[in-house]
Amino acid sequence: MSAASSTAPPSRRVREEVARDVAGLPEPPGLATVLVGDDPASAIYVRSKRRRCVEAGIRDLHRHLPGDVTQARAAAVVDELAADPAVTGILLQLPLPRHLDAAALIDRIPPEKDVDGLTEASAGRLALGRPVCARALRAV
Repeated sequence: MSAASSTAPPSRRVREEVARDVAGLPEPPGLATVLVGDDPASAIYVRSKRRRCVEAGIRDLHRHLPGDVTQARAAAVVDELAADPAVTGILLQLPLPRHLDAAALIDRIPPEKDVDGLTEASAGRLALGRPVCARALRAV
């Protein structure tokens, strides 16, 4: 570690370490962020996550759905991401518009791609002290 790195804030050191680890992988992980609607705070949060991923060499696989998207269409997008081998982690940005059933959409995320740990399986394992990290995190 260089002298500059050793005096950097911990968050910067972690970002640098993640970027080095990702660079050493045969295939970069991919984070799919799903933003529904145009909530300003959610947009800022997701934009920040996307920027940090790109900085770390993680593929940005963002999906932005309109605020009036149907439950069926939102579910289809989550299912597509769950089945996509290029997607190693899924972040479904909450809150969702009121007409959508967030729990039903969260339940469609496979535990091994559940970046936020919100699925029942992920939350249960976390409560038991046996978390399942998204492949994107395990790889790094």
